[in-house]
Amino acid sequence: MTENSSEITKLSSLIEILHIADPTLPIGGFSHSNGLETYVQQNLVKDVTTTQEFVESMIRNNYTYNDGLAVRLAYEFTLDNNIEALLKLDIETQALKAPFEIRHGSQKLGTRLLKIYGKLLNNPFLNNINKYISEKKMVGHYAIIYGIVTALLKIDKEKAICAFLYNATVAMVTNAVKLVPLGQTDGQQIIYDVQQLIEDQTLEIMKLERDMYGVCNTALDIKCMQHEHLYSRLYMS
Repeated sequence: MTENSSEITKLSSLIEILHIADPTLPIGGFSHSNGLETYVQQNLVKDVTTTQEFVESMIRNNYTYNDGLAVRLAYEFTLDNNIEALLKLDIETQALKAPFEIRHGSQKLGTRLLKIYGKLLNNPFLNNINKYISEKKMVGHYAIIYGIVTALLKIDKEKAICAFLYNATVAMVTNAVKLVPLGQTDGQQIIYDVQQLIEDQTLEIMKLERDMYGVCNTALDIKCMQHEHLYSRLYMS
């Protein structure tokens, strides 16, 4: 392999990461606040400081032990061609997402991501995953499909997880800018300020034991359940 072709491979990998982690990917992520709307309406998230506290808490206490770890596990199970482990992880994820809106939203995002990459890659492994979903043997949660696809694309595992956390951060901040509301510059400052945390939690996810998956976030679950009954809503969750 020439030096030139090596650089092309590195750039191709970067482009793959940018594509799958692009917040504008048409899977519907923009319509979900994942409980933030409840926090705003209850005046718990109300300014730049409380927004950053919310984002940092979500990355550290929720994504690290839930969807972030699910990405890593799904990635590893895909490389091992371990369909049984993937099915078990998907069922476990279904049980762990107690609020209906969060559970339903994760399923919708996952199946839409699968639809996009199923056509782009036409990969036998992805075709099998789609078959399991159509047969209702699998739900197809977003983090799991993301982990599967990034493994098939041969994206570096650490970078795939980091991009996932970054995507989640951008989504939270984008929603906060609309809901709180915040200035666009304030939102970008928050994203910049949490970059080290994203890196730290990526490394934490890389070393977590399997039985740490699904550490409970009771307060967040309650806020997500309360969202279903808010008087007015901009977001689906």
